Amino acid sequence: MSGGTPTAGGLMRQRHSQGYASSGDDLEDDACSRNRPQSPSFPTTRTWIEVLENVLWIASAVFIVYLGDWHSNLIYILFYDGRIRRIPMYLGVFGVSLNFLYFLYTSTLVWGVRKSSEKWEISSTDALPFVTILGLVSFSLFCFALWPIWSFLTLPLVFTLFMACMVIMPYMVLETFRQQPSDMFRID
Repeated sequence: MSGGTPTAGGLMRQRHSQGYASSGDDLEDDACSRNRPQSPSFPTTRTWIEVLENVLWIASAVFIVYLGDWHSNLIYILFYDGRIRRIPMYLGVFGVSLNFLYFLYTSTLVWGVRKSSEKWEISSTDALPFVTILGLVSFSLFCFALWPIWSFLTLPLVFTLFMACMVIMPYMVLETFRQQPSDMFRID
């Protein structure tokens, strides 16, 4: 393939194949017949620092859930303690559920799509501000609902539980992503 023909603004790409003009095919040059490089995959090995960070988030979340308020565990407190403001907590749970359902919906749509160009069309990025605001509102509602129990420690407590969920979430993948074979010819 040529580097192009010089023009006033830079280089202009030209097709020099004789068969292109005569056959009527709507193929570009040889770009679709070459092997595509593999897309960067997720690293399979992690450094010991990443593993240590993940273990610390999970261990601190287990510590929070197990010890609760030093008298009973967090699960018992969430269900039976009268100090919790119930309406903000239920609204926070509803917001987190909406976020989870949105992410589950978009990820299952992306798994069913074959072309990489269609992945970005289906997983609409227009809803990202809505999802972000909904997450921040849910975080605030959880902090407001749990404030009578832990006061200023509510902020790091809720954040630690959030980070532990983010660490655990990749291991709960329902299906692995299938990579397309690189030796296939593209016809789009």
